[in-house]
Amino acid sequence: MARPDGGDELNAKEIKEILAVLKDSDVSELELERGGGVRLKIRRGPIPAAGGTMMQPVVMQAPPTGASPVAAPPSGSTGASPAAPAAAEKPGKMITSPFVGTFYRAASPEAPNYVEVGQAVKKGAVLCIVEAMKLMNEIEAEFDGKVAEIFVENGQPVEYGQPLFRIESA
Repeated sequence: MARPDGGDELNAKEIKEILAVLKDSDVSELELERGGGVRLKIRRGPIPAAGGTMMQPVVMQAPPTGASPVAAPPSGSTGASPAAPAAAEKPGKMITSPFVGTFYRAASPEAPNYVEVGQAVKKGAVLCIVEAMKLMNEIEAEFDGKVAEIFVENGQPVEYGQPLFRIESA
C-alpha cells in the first residue's frame, strides 16, 4: 500500500483511521508491513503467553519518594498483594491511560502542574498530558471529585490501561 507521495511510513492520521475501523470489529490482532522496514502491529486484549495461554499484564505504580517500585495487580484482579493493597480496595475511581505514551503533569516544563493530590476537580478538567506519536493528548477528569493519588511521575512512559490517578467522590 504505497502512499501518493511515494513514502512508506505511517502517519498519525493513518494509524487513527486504522484504529477507528478496528474499534467495532472482532479482530484482536493486525500486522501491517510496508516497504522500507515499516511495520505496525496492533493487538487488543490480553497478551498471549508462550503455549497459547493468556496472561494478564502487570502495571507498575510510581512508588512514594524513597520507596522501591511495587507491581500492582491488573484491573479486575481479585487477588491482592500483601505488599500493596489492590487499587479496588481504596475508595474512588481510577483514571487510566487511553494509550501508550509519555506522561506529563504540566503543559510545559515551566508551567504549573494541572492538578495536585488533594485538589478538587470537575468533570472535563485537564489532569495531565500523554504524548503519543508526537501528539499531545489532554487527559480529562471523567467525573467530579478530589485527586487522591497520582501514580506516575512526570516524564515517565505509560502503558495502555495503566492507572494514572485515583479520584475520590467530592
